[in-house]
Order: sequence, then C-alpha cells, then structure tokens
Amino acid sequence: MRKHFGMMGRYNRWANALLYDAAHALPEEDYRRDLQVAFTSLHGTLNHILVGDRIWLSRFEGFGSPPLALDQILADTKDGLRAERAATDDAIDRFVEAADFDGVFSYQRNGNHFSQPIAPAAVHMFNHQTHHRGQCHAMLTRLTGKAPSMDLAYYQRDTGEGMAL
Repeated sequence: MRKHFGMMGRYNRWANALLYDAAHALPEEDYRRDLQVAFTSLHGTLNHILVGDRIWLSRFEGFGSPPLALDQILADTKDGLRAERAATDDAIDRFVEAADFDGVFSYQRNGNHFSQPIAPAAVHMFNHQTHHRGQCHAMLTRLTGKAPSMDLAYYQRDTGEGMAL
C-alpha cells in the first residue's frame, strides 16, 4: 500500500509542477479572472487544492494549523503559492513515508468527532487534488486553448513508474 501511495505522492508533485508552470505563463489578469467556477479563478482553485491538502495533513499528523475556510487564500502571489505548494508536497511525501495505512485517525470538524481508516482518507486526499486539477485544466483550456496533460497514465509513461507487470 505504501508503494501505491508513494507513487500517488510523486504523481501529485509531477502534475502540480506542470499545472504551476502553465499558470505562471498566464498574464496576471487571466490568472485571476473570475471564470464563474467554485473558487472563482485559477488562483482561487490552486489555493483551494492547497487548503484541502493542508486540512487532511493536519488531520493525519498535525502538520501545521489547518486553514479556516475552504476558499482561504494561503498565498496571494504566484511565486508565494508555488513555494507553499512545494512545502506541502514535501509534507505529503513525509506523511506517506511514515503513515500506518492500516491504522485509524481521529479529528474534529464543526464540533463533531470523527474516526476513520487512514488509507481511504488518503485516497480521498489524492482524488480531491486530481478533481480540482481537472477544473484547472478546463480553465487553462478556456483561457489559452491548451493545457498540460496531467493524467496518471501520462505520469506513468513519462517516469516508467507503475508500468512493470
């Protein structure tokens, strides 16, 4: 299981690098344009992905203080957001290395106590990233007519990871 989650962490970092490179190439006006999506803009959606990761990491292992709102802006500049993303990708790697994927974790949310198995929650964390990167892909396509291919299969072909029988 750790091998699979390790691959997902590396895939996450790879896909984020492609996405952030494409976002950085945009003019600031397009990067922040209100595209009538859940988190308004590419900048807002990238922040939301980061917020989600930090919420889950704080629940799993106490990584920092969790953000207070799903639309919280953790960094207001492209460079600042990229640095925060890299630090969080590092934290995801550390989590994957140390996690007991057969274990259970507990956390509080809105005054309620929850306990659940770690492995399915980690699957959700990675799935959440992929879901919102897909939205970013659509925004980039709308803004520029193109977006990087970030599917897991492209990562596997690019790196060879997960391709052995």
